[in-house]
Amino acid sequence: MTVDEGSAGQRLDNFLIRELKGAPKTLVYRIIRSGEVRINKGRCSADSRLEVGDIVRVPPIRLAEKPADPAIPAREFPVVFEDEHLIVVDKPAGVAVHGGSGVSFGVIEQLRRARPQAKFLELVHRLDKETSGLLMIAKKRSALTHLQDQLRERETGKTYAALVSGAWSKSRKVVDVPLLKFVGSDGERWVRAVPNPKDPQADQAKRSISLVKVAEALPGQGGYSLLDVTIKTGRTHQIRVHLAHEGHPIVGDPKYGDFEANRALARGALRFDRMFLHARELRFTHPASGETITLAAPLPPECETLLAALRRAAP
Repeated sequence: MTVDEGSAGQRLDNFLIRELKGAPKTLVYRIIRSGEVRINKGRCSADSRLEVGDIVRVPPIRLAEKPADPAIPAREFPVVFEDEHLIVVDKPAGVAVHGGSGVSFGVIEQLRRARPQAKFLELVHRLDKETSGLLMIAKKRSALTHLQDQLRERETGKTYAALVSGAWSKSRKVVDVPLLKFVGSDGERWVRAVPNPKDPQADQAKRSISLVKVAEALPGQGGYSLLDVTIKTGRTHQIRVHLAHEGHPIVGDPKYGDFEANRALARGALRFDRMFLHARELRFTHPASGETITLAAPLPPECETLLAALRRAAP
């Protein structure tokens, strides 16, 4: 196999796992260790990095017939930006970004099915299934690594619109509280805030920073606040846990929210049964041109409808 631009920079093991569809990982690592895999006729290891034009020799492998995957329906999503390097789509709420954890497919699998001619499509980052908004997908490995480096170095601006219960204090502009991931007794992945440095697990928690600005104060029972939240770190469930920790859970959050209030909204006249968290703005440096790109996705109609109803509730 000849390495093309889409696979340049990739580790050998990941390249083979992707190319030898259906091959168990144990088999892939065994043929690498035994020296049966060669790069440009030379021995190599699992973490060898591939370059454009490399010739990878793989021994003949007999693979068991895999049962057919559950049919993944092809689906395109609203495109906000696209060129030969990346796509940015406006993901709807209720759709996972990828398969796993009880979900057989997500945005990336459906997009690959819809674009069989695309050589390379990989998620740059993730959004929770319940969150809507801007999602980046790389069309080249070089774009993937460049954009992920920006995210790691906090050079990418991601701003979310979040509706929370209660009146958020305008003076509370930064939430800098470490977060800890854990698996609950239900087998679900959870995150908790660890504000106390004397917490027994404080050393395992990761520093997490969210910048919060009040976009609009809304009336209603106890009031609501529409917030703009910009994350400086990209931790799992960061915004959801930070806002709930501050006493202002996100409206409709099924995991960290106010379940009674969520049920009342879902069963009320508006039938609002999603989480009000939307990735509304994305700013990044283009991986090829170096240009600063700023993209925006308007609030989904059901979110706008809820806001309009809350505004009408003003005395």
